[in-house]
Amino acid sequence: MEDHGSNPANVDAEPRAGQKRVLHIVLAINAIMFVVQFGAGVYARSSALMADATDMFGDAFVYVLSLIAIDRGPRWRAGAALVKGLSIVAFGLFVIGEIVLKIIHGVTPSSSLMLIFGAISLAANSACLALLWRYRKLDVNMSSTFECSRNDVFSNIGVLLAAAGVYALGSPWPDIAVGAVIAVIFFRSAFRVLSEAWPQYRAASTTAAE
Repeated sequence: MEDHGSNPANVDAEPRAGQKRVLHIVLAINAIMFVVQFGAGVYARSSALMADATDMFGDAFVYVLSLIAIDRGPRWRAGAALVKGLSIVAFGLFVIGEIVLKIIHGVTPSSSLMLIFGAISLAANSACLALLWRYRKLDVNMSSTFECSRNDVFSNIGVLLAAAGVYALGSPWPDIAVGAVIAVIFFRSAFRVLSEAWPQYRAASTTAAE
């Protein structure tokens, strides 16, 4: 009788293959949507759309890190999560910069373009979230990846709310307000990822040094 428990590597091979397959798919979705949505954000003069698109570019980078870390040890996985947390902080700072520019210039964005591309982006990110759902608690690498994808969905909903506000009020302030909320979500998420990843990285580094 074959002993399936004698080779743990074989047991882990299929889950790792599943993770890689999912990460390749969500990487492609985010890379394509970054190009589409950022172009739409520039044309529509929407800070919320551009911020959301920039987050997608960051997520594509996050998924590359996740793919690299899958076949590595705990230290690599925790290190990848640390980089993801810092990247989320960077996206939050970018959004704040966009908000400051919008307050200074006061340009009202196109609510119709915000609505159309916000809805497309929401559908794309919801698909990514569904694909990553089964791996959300697997390890710090995949849980931080899921965290980034969930942030995207919140951002997309915010863009749609901003579009409705811009249309109703004819003012850039709903776009500004939603951008501020997105920044807060980014910083809160970054704190959660970093606070979980840093102790694991230190523990793994200590183990490796012994």
